Amino acid sequence: MLITIIGSGRIGSTVASNIISRNLGDILLLDIIENLPQGESLDLGHMAAAYGVDVTVSGSNNFVDMHDSEIVVVTAGLSRKPGMTRLDLLNKNANIIADISRKIKEYSPKSKILMVTNPLDVMTYVALKTTGFESTKVFGMSGLLDSARFRYFISKTLNVPISAVDALVIGEHGESMLPLSRYSKVNGTILSEVTSLEVVERIIKETRETAAEVISLKGGTVHAPAVAIGEMVEAVIKDRNKTLPASTYLNGEYGIKDICIGVPAILGKNGVEEIIEINLLDEENKMFMSGVDYLRKAIDEIRLAKIL
Repeated sequence: MLITIIGSGRIGSTVASNIISRNLGDILLLDIIENLPQGESLDLGHMAAAYGVDVTVSGSNNFVDMHDSEIVVVTAGLSRKPGMTRLDLLNKNANIIADISRKIKEYSPKSKILMVTNPLDVMTYVALKTTGFESTKVFGMSGLLDSARFRYFISKTLNVPISAVDALVIGEHGESMLPLSRYSKVNGTILSEVTSLEVVERIIKETRETAAEVISLKGGTVHAPAVAIGEMVEAVIKDRNKTLPASTYLNGEYGIKDICIGVPAILGKNGVEEIIEINLLDEENKMFMSGVDYLRKAIDEIRLAKIL
């Protein structure tokens, strides 16, 4: 079982580390920078030996080596810098992802694609349209990370254990994300019933802004995304049929067509096995649609630039 990770920088190598710790399969690190994936693969191979995990980790600068991959995790591209929004990266990363997607189609046409590169929902769409893969085979890591952040701030604000908190975030992976307090619970009780609306709104604001804060403080987010990616890869490799928020292609669900955006989905061996539709209140739907509109404008920009 081969898991390919395209991009061997901080996020790619940390994803590989998480996948090794889960013992999910052999790993190929791909990167255009000479020696980087080879060096990382050696270091990670030593880590696997320290864990006692019997997997092979290899590094390459040649995309042909990704043949027969079960899943391809795409972390390559320019990263967000302090003060940048995810959409500031739009056209540059769209060109990079389109090129990578063509290589995936050529060398690993039966694989599933897990997109990580920002702006994530748009890059998921670019990969889908460029490869022409079935929509179930291309999805992005978005809401699972945002939900973890929401969970963290609920726990921190209410001074309760993380294990007591369930949280859900859907929508655009960015400033228009939709943390759903009605679907988030503390010890089984809906969040809005254990604290005030003012506190809930503050937690939601912190959740939306925290990625920018981490980037400002240390230059990029690494550890939390890597764990979220590892969980999604595990759901596919081990056919968990697990419901996780992910950026998926909508074709009528939520009343939306021809866009990738974060919604709850069942992930298994075929990729997105099913999209789960949840009822949204008027205000929730308004925020969700705000994200949809934001993404449509971004996709229009890409089309104007003739990237798609």
